[in-house]
Amino acid sequence: MLSRTIRPALARGLKTWANVPMGPPDPILGVTEAFKADTNQNKMNLGVGAYRDDNNKPYVLPSVRKAEQIVEQKKLDKEYLGITGDAGFQKLAAELAYGPDSPALKEGRVATAQSISGTGALRIGGEFLARFFEGKGGKAIHLPTPSWGNHTPIFRDSGLQVKSYRYFDKKTNGLDFKGMVEDLKNLPNESVVLFHACAHNPTGVDPTPEQWVQLSQLAKEKQLLPFFDMAYQGFASGDCEHDAFAIRQFIKDGHQILLSQSFSKNMGLYGERVGLFSVVTNSNEETKRVDSQLKIIIRPLYSNPPLSGPRIVKEVLASPELNKQWRSEVKLMADRIISMRSQLRNHLEKTYGSKKPWGHITSQIGMFAYTGLTPEQVERLKKEFSIYLTKDGRISIAGITSKNVEYLARGIHEVTK
Repeated sequence: MLSRTIRPALARGLKTWANVPMGPPDPILGVTEAFKADTNQNKMNLGVGAYRDDNNKPYVLPSVRKAEQIVEQKKLDKEYLGITGDAGFQKLAAELAYGPDSPALKEGRVATAQSISGTGALRIGGEFLARFFEGKGGKAIHLPTPSWGNHTPIFRDSGLQVKSYRYFDKKTNGLDFKGMVEDLKNLPNESVVLFHACAHNPTGVDPTPEQWVQLSQLAKEKQLLPFFDMAYQGFASGDCEHDAFAIRQFIKDGHQILLSQSFSKNMGLYGERVGLFSVVTNSNEETKRVDSQLKIIIRPLYSNPPLSGPRIVKEVLASPELNKQWRSEVKLMADRIISMRSQLRNHLEKTYGSKKPWGHITSQIGMFAYTGLTPEQVERLKKEFSIYLTKDGRISIAGITSKNVEYLARGIHEVTK
């Protein structure tokens, strides 16, 4: 009798989620799954955004290994961090971005919060803007076209409208600076604009220092609020100071920027999820108020951040010896990426005599390159050569090695000639 009364209720309960639709697959995950199923010994996965060494293996930086050993020897406890994280890490990470002599830092005009990598920093920033931004541009953020695929859902789910401005020129595979400036000029005053600080993802196309100066002046005239995403400091050019040029120029020009930092790429701490969100304010007193609201935002999201990753970063940045070693390792990674770009272009132009223009392969910077390949050409690469990349033609240069770069060039030449 009891079982008869339970069964109908149980059956009704099983229909609770019947209307949940199947979500679309992640485009990069789909590339990886297809790659894994391929049995071709020459197969290449150029979709994943993680650094690989010249043997196509994950690379743990020796400086990071040393820092881990130091942390382990200290026998530290596992207590909770504060809501905004490790104070020592926050200080050092902010100095890496803004510069140790930054007036904004010295005057206490930067509110910081440790975040769950760059993604978490962007989400905190989105939540903060949705609650407190009152500019004439409204609760909206303007992204470059194209931008990192996760930017749109992050800001949309934060409660912001997501809009766009011109950035990439498909005809030249370079920067559409004229279109970019026109669109920014046409924005309502006091709008929020997202900029990639360096190594634009997915195109690898960055403004020049001179263009950044112009953009800063334009933002000042329009009273735009710049939100910088800096996921590749040091990894782009091999020089942390060079890669921070844009944000430091904007600070110098008086902007009160928002900034997202990640240590996934430049320290190889992908799985540790280490990042920093920061806001430049008008005064020390304003910093305290912003800090109080960041804590209110973070508390119900994840309470407080993890502690293992920031301890590693703190050891690397605080030690003159490890800091120097780390910077040399970052340059090594950046130089390998630059070398692969050069070799790919050389094979296309000289080994295979391609008549297509490939200068954009070496003029772009960072982990990714926008090849200009069409979806049909991408499909041919997959079917005929077992070379996997996303349909937009973006390739991860980190997946190229000295052993397979000529094979890649041959594939690209065959599908584009």
